[in-house]
Amino acid sequence: MSLGIVFASEVMGTMMLTLLGCGVVANVALKGTKGNSGGFLLVNWGWGLAVFAGVFVAAKSGAHLNPAVTVGLLANGKAEYAPGVAVDFASTMTYFGGELVGAFIGAVVCWIAYKQHFDSEPDAATKLGVFSTGPAIRSYGWNVATEVIGTFVLVFVILHFANGPAALGPLPVALLVVGIGASLGGPTGYAINPARDLGPRIAHALLPIKGKGSSDWSYAWVPVVGPLLGGALGGLAASWLPLVVAAS
Repeated sequence: MSLGIVFASEVMGTMMLTLLGCGVVANVALKGTKGNSGGFLLVNWGWGLAVFAGVFVAAKSGAHLNPAVTVGLLANGKAEYAPGVAVDFASTMTYFGGELVGAFIGAVVCWIAYKQHFDSEPDAATKLGVFSTGPAIRSYGWNVATEVIGTFVLVFVILHFANGPAALGPLPVALLVVGIGASLGGPTGYAINPARDLGPRIAHALLPIKGKGSSDWSYAWVPVVGPLLGGALGGLAASWLPLVVAAS
């Protein structure tokens, strides 16, 4: 499979993920929407279903949709990222690029869908919250730790889905994302995906959003560094576990 196909697949899948994920946040948070004040659990389910859709769309490339997943597979020692896609520098950068571009485009389309509600929303922080995550309590070290833990769970469990029934398809991943959001999403909003946070944050900075305020670049490194560390640790732990079990 060519890297061009991988790139296009990841762009389209991550675009769908981000469009629907940012979309559910917009529906719950922005003034005057039909889903206004729907609650955090609705956001959790919306993101889970966004992952479900994105995985189907990007199935050809293995549906990483997330640089932390790509890093997790690399750390796990996989020979291929998807059937016919060898793990090397060029393929890794292709996944990263497709994921970031797709996330950016998805956020732009979400803004178009909710343009009138963005215009009528008076709170700049609420507008930014549609695009990217932010901490409930700003403490960079603890915020990074939360993102590491959430992404570790994501990657570690995904790498064990191969042991389950293949007929379930993307459903386990979608439910896992719902569970991570419901259980670990409170402190930071559970980015658990550098592209999902950085791509929309760049869109927020560039789009002509009425009264948008700051894009909070001082925090932007947290949902990039934390998930990458968590993804790498999850991949390593998933590779070590069979050795530990065999040794015991």
